[in-house]
Amino acid sequence: MSIYLDNAATSWPKCPQVLAAMQEYLCECGGSPGRAGHGKSLTSSRMVYDTRDQLTSLFNAASTDRVVFAKNATEALNMLLFGFLNPGDHVVTSSMEHNAVMRPLRQLEACGINLSVAACDGQGRLDLDTIGHLLTAKTRLILINHASNVTGTIQPIAEIGALAKQAGVRFAVDAAQTAGVCPLDMQQNAIDFLAFTGHKSLGGPQGTGGLALGPDVDLRPLIFGGTGSASESELQPDFLPDKLESGTLNAIGLAGLGAALNDLASFGVDNVLPHEQKLLRLFRDGLSELPEIEVYGPADPAESVGVLSLNVTGIPCDEVGARLEQQFGIFTRTGLHCAPAAHRSIGTLAKGTVRFSVSRFTTEAEIDAALAALAIIGRDLK
Repeated sequence: MSIYLDNAATSWPKCPQVLAAMQEYLCECGGSPGRAGHGKSLTSSRMVYDTRDQLTSLFNAASTDRVVFAKNATEALNMLLFGFLNPGDHVVTSSMEHNAVMRPLRQLEACGINLSVAACDGQGRLDLDTIGHLLTAKTRLILINHASNVTGTIQPIAEIGALAKQAGVRFAVDAAQTAGVCPLDMQQNAIDFLAFTGHKSLGGPQGTGGLALGPDVDLRPLIFGGTGSASESELQPDFLPDKLESGTLNAIGLAGLGAALNDLASFGVDNVLPHEQKLLRLFRDGLSELPEIEVYGPADPAESVGVLSLNVTGIPCDEVGARLEQQFGIFTRTGLHCAPAAHRSIGTLAKGTVRFSVSRFTTEAEIDAALAALAIIGRDLK
């Protein structure tokens, strides 16, 4: 028996409806969305629209046509940053960001973008005043990771959105770790751009994700090409979502994502975070009895999604991860998790961590098994 605790990388298992929807698409439909007037293409187009519409409701986005599909949150973030910013613009981000944010920003910095990184504390928390002090007359965008993929720390996006709106600055949220976990309301929280991925807590397959745009923002396309619309013109369409969706969409993936969204709606997104935090509390309480374990991130599970990083004193994190899998059948992720800025913030850049991440399918028995395994690994040190 195996225990999967690497849901921050990709969620598993997927609900049975995801595979069923993807199989049905391949076996019964197979048409390319928006590329013909025949029945199979129209069926595929309706499926894509329905998935887009579900995401619009989930995020309280401005309108269905302003939810743009991409293959993951990384592509969506690149779509945003390279399509919105110009040389001389100033951007504020945090020191807990994933490389999906930091790498494009560093590339743009080399091309004339001015970047400020707001320092977070040792638990990954961002103070609102820290952002406020960094804003200038040239600040065009605040981009914040809603929850860290290293510590699970949740940032106060409602307060940051209010600050950005008051300052006349656009606000973007990387929701890779929170879409499907935390209720997200773009309009209430003054979010102008929301990047999401489909294969984590939304429960869909890899190769799905996107960017939701506010009602009064626009982007230059990242790529140009066929859209199935305005085919008489060699110029890129100027309307959404087509403007930003060149090339054939991942219809089979979006069929799976649509099924996952239906299952999530049945479970209730409001129920996901309480479940994850209950498991975190159980995990932290057990870890507190293991003195050889060092735990990172907020001590209060109410400040985190279901992600927890730790180290076993005296044992490299990759060795702990290997033992967890080989000896106990527990799957985690070790190292720097594509987030060196976050590890620098919590003091683990030189050694990395072992990351455990739960989902709505994780059970208390699986947490108990992880605690028992860590106790055995720690006891071997003595």
